[in-house]
Amino acid sequence: MTSDTTATDAAAQPAPELADQPPVWQRRLRRFGYPVRSQGDVRARLVPAFPEPSGRLWAVFGAGPDAAARLARWSGWAGPLLVTLFAGVLRFWNLGSPRKVIFDETYYPKDAWSLLQYGYEGTWAKNANDALVGHPPQLLLSPEHSYVVHPPMGKWLIALGEWAFGMNPFGWRFMVALLGTLSVLLVCRIGRRMMRSTALGCLAGTLLAVDGLHFVMSRTALLDLIVMFWVVAAFGALLVDRDRTRARLAAALPLGPDNVARPDEKVGDRLRLGWRPWRIVAGLCLGLSAATKWNGLYYLAAFALMAVLWDVAARRTAGARRPFRSALRRDVLPAFGATVVVALATYLASWSGWLATKGGYYRDWATTPDGRTGGWTWLPDWLRSLWHYQTEVYSFHTGLTTPHTYQSNPWSWLVLGRPVSYFYEDPKAGQDGCTAAEGCAREVLALGTPLLWWAACFALLYVLYRWLFQRDWRAGAIVCGVAAGYLPWFLYQERTIFLFYAVVFVPFLCLALAMMLGAIIGPPGSAERRRTIGAVGAGVLVLLIVWNFIYFHPLYTGMPIPKSAWHNRMWFDTWV
Repeated sequence: MTSDTTATDAAAQPAPELADQPPVWQRRLRRFGYPVRSQGDVRARLVPAFPEPSGRLWAVFGAGPDAAARLARWSGWAGPLLVTLFAGVLRFWNLGSPRKVIFDETYYPKDAWSLLQYGYEGTWAKNANDALVGHPPQLLLSPEHSYVVHPPMGKWLIALGEWAFGMNPFGWRFMVALLGTLSVLLVCRIGRRMMRSTALGCLAGTLLAVDGLHFVMSRTALLDLIVMFWVVAAFGALLVDRDRTRARLAAALPLGPDNVARPDEKVGDRLRLGWRPWRIVAGLCLGLSAATKWNGLYYLAAFALMAVLWDVAARRTAGARRPFRSALRRDVLPAFGATVVVALATYLASWSGWLATKGGYYRDWATTPDGRTGGWTWLPDWLRSLWHYQTEVYSFHTGLTTPHTYQSNPWSWLVLGRPVSYFYEDPKAGQDGCTAAEGCAREVLALGTPLLWWAACFALLYVLYRWLFQRDWRAGAIVCGVAAGYLPWFLYQERTIFLFYAVVFVPFLCLALAMMLGAIIGPPGSAERRRTIGAVGAGVLVLLIVWNFIYFHPLYTGMPIPKSAWHNRMWFDTWV
């Protein structure tokens, strides 16, 4: 009886060589690259170290060993700053051209100037656009309130440039160009932190610097690039918070006999992660994005959820047996306060000019007969008036179906199906710098650099693969950044929408492409022949993208070119 029981128990136990095998589903997915995590030093898994910078490149240029090592250490900032300088020169060069009010500049620069004068948006005369760029310019503004459908934060930023440089094209484009330039720096540093590579971070920033849509939006006083800047800043702040939080978990883990940190259930489940100022910074930035345009709210929801899932993953790696429950108990409420509450407070603060004055649209709605009826009358009048304004704006946005020549369906955005022309003139020979006998064309076309966007379509498939099959959190974060800026527009396909809304997720396309190019080059430690071939292939693609940007540069800046040259650049009928 005893021997039979013992034999049965022994048969029920897995063979020693199979005891540590992963589940069957994981073994099947290995053929697609699905990794099985090793149980080595948990600290290295929580916070992967930055590779030690190599001074070999500087040694090639004749620097001594000490100088080469010093220059390599500085490259983490020097490289991104050089890329940013390049982007800034491109964006600020001849920023005041065209000296016109182009496309939706008919709204935001004028609203911004009105905010400086009254604290709210006043009314401009019908011929105000021509008067602004006349000789001499005239400001045909009256204090009568006007109905506007976007929050004021982005217009306050545009107003800073107008306050510094005057109510002229350079003045109203200055702050947008500055934020566009700084966003390149942010992407360089974000790419470096995510991919633990200064070269790949600078590559992502360079790709953003030469993207046509980002370039045009950086030189036009619209709101969408301002939304993009705050979204990227929030993403960077969350990355810093992620690294610091995981470092705190790693420091609390006990060391084994071999001086290697091991997962610990007590640390993973119970450790409180303490004060997290970078998460508050992220909430502030997300609030500023939503206070510029409401599509920033989608990023608030997506990034807040992503940050909590990062906490769950960190606790699981640290040894938590119930990471979701631990995160729910200890992380969700502080995360909600640091992101959602801070963002909503920031949004409310952005309306300070409207609240502090009495002339704004709907400012005194709560004191009208309509405002005195219904519920919620116990709330302050200013709050009820503001809430009524927001509901009216929401009705406007959801009901906007007026056809427009340049509207497009989001299905066509990634392949650049229908770009938006902000400005077009066809000067004759001898006019406005035209030297071609056939006549010229001047256009500002909000068109992404085609080769960059088409390559980014493949890069998106690649990061989806890395996220789903290789469990790469970096790829998942990039997918989140694209999805939050792209997918919500599919809910409003009947609404009048435009390709330039996609500028909000362009930085994440560049990060995806940089990650794919890094994979093409090959990881450190690969055979020299493998990395050489990969570097040549990646380099050729990058050079083609840069050439493509140069080729379309006249269409991004409104330069006069012969009409035949303009027709050559209209690769598709839908671009006309």
